[in-house]
Amino acid sequence: MTESLESLLLELEHFGEQNDRATTERPRRMLNITRDTGEFLSLLVRATSARRVLELGTSNGYSTLWLASATRVTGGTVTTVELSDYKVSLARQNFSRSGLASHITLLHDDAERVLERSPDAAFDLVFMDAERSKYPDWWPHLKRVLRPGGLLVVDNATSHAEQMGPFIALVETAAEFATSQVPVGNGEFLAVKSNR
Repeated sequence: MTESLESLLLELEHFGEQNDRATTERPRRMLNITRDTGEFLSLLVRATSARRVLELGTSNGYSTLWLASATRVTGGTVTTVELSDYKVSLARQNFSRSGLASHITLLHDDAERVLERSPDAAFDLVFMDAERSKYPDWWPHLKRVLRPGGLLVVDNATSHAEQMGPFIALVETAAEFATSQVPVGNGEFLAVKSNR
């Protein structure tokens, strides 16, 4: 990781913490992943040689930068989706400062619409940190857009276990997926799609 990228990530960590302490309105909060989650995501992208990464829930782009730093190594790109005008504006600025803009496609759109439009087996890895109540509705699309052998990673598996419960139950009953929960950050739920 370059010194300038490390400096930007630290800046975004401090901004996120200060902003979220001072703001109670959910749409204005950053709700960023933890640093160890960022490191974990970056490692997963590299370990799976993922080149086509989809992120649902950009916020100010902190998690996107961890994913993109890894796709720079794998020769891939991150497509990240955010509906909030405010957050898209912040993310766009952060991406242009990061030196990783060529590895990021930012879509100012609704995540479900993006999933509906995406072709089958379009992504090697999908990371979700968005509206948890909508995940069960997205599941048919998620199954379809992940390539065989593809990896789904979902944040907040333990910090919001009750909200995540219905979605995790859906995924765990799908015969073509192997799952695990990892105690990193706020808890990561992982599901790997069978190669068959």
